[in-house]
Amino acid sequence: MTYCVGLCLKDGLVFLSDTRTNAGVDQIGTFRKMTLFQKNNDRFFTLMSAGNLAITQAVKEILLQGQLLNGKNLWNVSNSHDAAVVIGDAIKQVYERDHEALEKAGIDFNCNLIFGGQVKGERPRLFNIYSAGNFIEATPETCYFQIGESKYGKPILDRVLNHSTPLNLATKCALISMDSTLNSNISVGLPLDLLVYEKNSLAASKLITLDESNPYFQMIHRHWGEKLREAFNSIAEPSWSGAHKSSAISLPAKKMGAVPINHQPPKAKVGKTTPRKAIKSHKPTKKVVARAET
Repeated sequence: MTYCVGLCLKDGLVFLSDTRTNAGVDQIGTFRKMTLFQKNNDRFFTLMSAGNLAITQAVKEILLQGQLLNGKNLWNVSNSHDAAVVIGDAIKQVYERDHEALEKAGIDFNCNLIFGGQVKGERPRLFNIYSAGNFIEATPETCYFQIGESKYGKPILDRVLNHSTPLNLATKCALISMDSTLNSNISVGLPLDLLVYEKNSLAASKLITLDESNPYFQMIHRHWGEKLREAFNSIAEPSWSGAHKSSAISLPAKKMGAVPINHQPPKAKVGKTTPRKAIKSHKPTKKVVARAET
């Protein structure tokens, strides 16, 4: 498994990926999932991958070799959208070559990519590219993408991040998101590759690999856990009596009301008979005429 997150902000882009791969509990490896593409201060792209490692490496190799796909590659496209199309075409080429063999082996064609960057003259852009080769683009309303083991790191992104978040704060947010994932899932692991791309720089000016000895990541790991416990302990416990209005929990919802409780009727006790006078017959009674004998 893996975890990668990409952020598209007004001041630039942030990319963060782990390096752990596993094919079972005893087959764990370290492979880079971040690849950079740069050309003569004309364009700068970053690709992060999750899924089947053989598939994602095959796609990456096609891109690095500069193979022409429908006459285009990452080095000659005129914008980032066309670059995402090239990556989709590379995925389709690998699928056409390998999918039958994968199906016979019972292996799914699993490939998920985050791709982003900038071509000179346009704004920075970010895409999530799927196994079918199709993709979606980040917007100011949805300014980040995650691939791999995403659920543990998502809450901090949803609560903190927006398109106007400064790059430094966004970097801290991404690292906390990664720390939460590392803490909860053993299939995601250090080292981490971090790139902070500043708009219009067309260069990797802030690129670093972090491991367990990195002082800033150590500080985040320690303080984030402490602050979470402090925040948890500072929140009032539920008040069932209603004595504290701000923490009263016993008030039912206005639309639904309280949950109804259905009581079972008492069971009849074994060994006792019902008094005769309590028995009511539902059959019509016949009149009996008494005749005197002589």
